[in-house]
Amino acid sequence: MPVLPPGYSIRRLQARDFEDVVETLKVLTVVGDVTRTQFEETLAYWKSVTLKVGAHSVPTYNPHVVVNAGGRVVATGTVLIERKIIRNCGLVGHVEDIAVAKDQQGKQLGLLLIQYLTDLAHETGCYKVILDCDEKNVGFYEKCGYRRCGVEMDHRL
Repeated sequence: MPVLPPGYSIRRLQARDFEDVVETLKVLTVVGDVTRTQFEETLAYWKSVTLKVGAHSVPTYNPHVVVNAGGRVVATGTVLIERKIIRNCGLVGHVEDIAVAKDQQGKQLGLLLIQYLTDLAHETGCYKVILDCDEKNVGFYEKCGYRRCGVEMDHRL
């Protein structure tokens, strides 16, 4: 089982991570001109949304980062927890927006972050964890323990 390099850690995303997270996400997709205020408002919203699971409230949005020994965010990803009606009003985790800084790729940071987020979803009580990815990334996600299942569709507005 891979481990984080010495001095690296995984933690919840914080407001101070703004610049590093925006840069890291550019490896994945178009980020746009996100301002610090927008970023902080989004984090505040995410923190405010919870689900009741038994006697506890758990966050719906679980954005996490991998930080290197110097404190720089070098990978980011989120697991969203969705309450369903099916499966006795069960929970499903959705892994989203996994990105690793170009100069940090090859260190298994993405795999470790996905394992962390998947474990977090299962600890929350999710009966499954799903994600969507480009065809070119299927092999990577299979190495993370995921399998091809169904077809992704979208309708962009």
